[in-house]
Amino acid sequence: MTRIVKTDSTVLITGESGTGKELVARALHYNGSRRHKPFVAVNCGAIPESLLESELFGHVRGAFTGAIRDKAGKFEAANHGTIFLDEIGTMPQHLQTKLLRVIQEQEVERVGSNKPIKLDVRVLSATHCDLEQQVRQGQFREDLYYRLNVIPLQLPALRERRQDIMALVGVFLEKFCRLMGHSPMTISKRALEALEGHAWPGNVRELENLVERLVALTEGDVIHLEDLPAEMSGQGSLKGDINLELTESGLDMAVTVAGIERGLITRALELSGGVKARAASLLRINRTTLVEKMRRMGMDS
Repeated sequence: MTRIVKTDSTVLITGESGTGKELVARALHYNGSRRHKPFVAVNCGAIPESLLESELFGHVRGAFTGAIRDKAGKFEAANHGTIFLDEIGTMPQHLQTKLLRVIQEQEVERVGSNKPIKLDVRVLSATHCDLEQQVRQGQFREDLYYRLNVIPLQLPALRERRQDIMALVGVFLEKFCRLMGHSPMTISKRALEALEGHAWPGNVRELENLVERLVALTEGDVIHLEDLPAEMSGQGSLKGDINLELTESGLDMAVTVAGIERGLITRALELSGGVKARAASLLRINRTTLVEKMRRMGMDS
């Protein structure tokens, strides 16, 4: 990102939902040479197909039913600045052709007009889809894909950057304590370890939402393990805690297996009244193995 902000190249930001793609796009804009110019974000998947062309490129009066006046589109609104096209993989193919021309020629024609309007716009786009696969399947134009993907930027899932969870929790605690007028809060070591062991299918967005809920509901100024949801604290059922369904998006086997082990150990300790030798017997492993597994998972306390 430090190198990218110095350029005006188009950037394709990819990553799972909740990894912070729009946040990265805003960072690229507000740390670059266009920082004092407009930043316009468009979620292509949230606008009905029938309206998307007009929203992006504008229209002239009488272009279609309901077009009672000329209207500038998002590209014109972003002139001299940056436009961020989120969920670009959902864009209909007939609009992909027009978008390619707008990016290449740096000019736009409003719907119902044949008068080109010159632009100076940097284009950033994002998707959680596999655009290369969509190209192979004929769902996304190959030439547009390469035009958007001048600089690719892949955002890692939160489960791939667990070392950042502590810092993120600290930022979100400070944010929501301030917004809610709450005294400063901290999180216990056991609770933090549980968060670091979670699979985070919703990524940073899921973590942020959880911290907001914890600040609102936790009594006192310290978040403990028992304050976390059951699937993170090890107090829920195994079936409810672990997602064993393998889909096309894949499954993190190491995280899943670790979750199953943690759940089994927690249940064995409950049944044995916390006696490790008895818990190890229930699990058909020796006590030394159990102690080592608990130490590795941060459960030794």
